[in-house]
Amino acid sequence: MRWIWIVLGTMFLLLGVLGVFLPILPTTPFLLLSAALYYRSSPTLYAKLIRHKYLGPYILNFREHKAIPLRVKIISVSLVWLTLLYCAFGVEGHSWMLSALFVALAIAISAYILHFKTLR
Repeated sequence: MRWIWIVLGTMFLLLGVLGVFLPILPTTPFLLLSAALYYRSSPTLYAKLIRHKYLGPYILNFREHKAIPLRVKIISVSLVWLTLLYCAFGVEGHSWMLSALFVALAIAISAYILHFKTLR
């Protein structure tokens, strides 16, 4: 079972890293899940993840404060809107219903990100 948790933790870690660059994927939940799986399966991998220069602060800030830094909120919401508005109106060949779905998705993702406290 330990190896299954390590494989799953690594898979969620990769999704979390992709979430840094793709606004559709949430970064923090995947990193938190990865940390939980590593915590149960490999103290060494958990410690490496927590001490990581870029990924560790995501996990520690959220775990301790249940908050997202203002800079991360601004970047995340901006990228979500840029990407989904482009998908809704910049790509030809789809219906107005699909465009409305993209806008609704942008609203939902933004509301989810903004509902967390802001870490200053």
